Amino acid sequence: MTISIVVPVHNEAENIQPLLDEIVVALVDFDAYEIIYINDGSSDATAQALAKAQKNLPQLRVFEHQKSCGQSAAVYTGIKAAKYPFIATLDGDGQNNPADIPSLFEHLNSQRKITPKLAMIAGWRNKRHDSQWRLFSSKFANGIRSRLLGDETPDTGCGLKVFVREAALQLPFFDHYHRFLPALMQRSGFLVISLPVSHRARERGVSNYGTLDRLWVGISDTLGVMWLKTRLKLTEVREIEH
Repeated sequence: MTISIVVPVHNEAENIQPLLDEIVVALVDFDAYEIIYINDGSSDATAQALAKAQKNLPQLRVFEHQKSCGQSAAVYTGIKAAKYPFIATLDGDGQNNPADIPSLFEHLNSQRKITPKLAMIAGWRNKRHDSQWRLFSSKFANGIRSRLLGDETPDTGCGLKVFVREAALQLPFFDHYHRFLPALMQRSGFLVISLPVSHRARERGVSNYGTLDRLWVGISDTLGVMWLKTRLKLTEVREIEH
């Protein structure tokens, strides 16, 4: 079992070491793994915290955006840099629990033997620890997205996902695309399953994303993904041998 863990961060200095410690414990039974942190233009001590962690953790690889390019760009940087065939993404604020990764990986790996088109297990935070406003805005945006895109994904905003790297590299990239990874996977002919995962309250730092901005941007992006779905034709190609 091998896996690449991709963690985008912006101003999360206080969460670097605690989350890394949890990831290492969660992956103890894997044959090999790497942890890829993408420092997306942080202005706090995130870079220093990552440099310190690298001294004691050879599996940790760090990439840095000189200026903040957004979470989607950071996730994309990590996917391109990953060297293992399976990837797990986590939010860097510690609200996703790394302990959920092994079960999601095992489900994806075992089910792919039966259904090769299965390319992603998306986390579903069915018991969230967030403010009432954040819960409302997320439910509202998820409801609109699900009705318009028909992706049958109850929580596309969950940062915890396990998927096939090769499939992810086939997806179109655009700003905010990380919120639409399940729909984009389906658009490209792959299957996606959502499974419940644990969710925790933020213990350190502050959120870097405004819920109102995210809500309206999400609606605008949903319309863009709807357009993308109309512009794709899937073609099966086979090699002819003589």
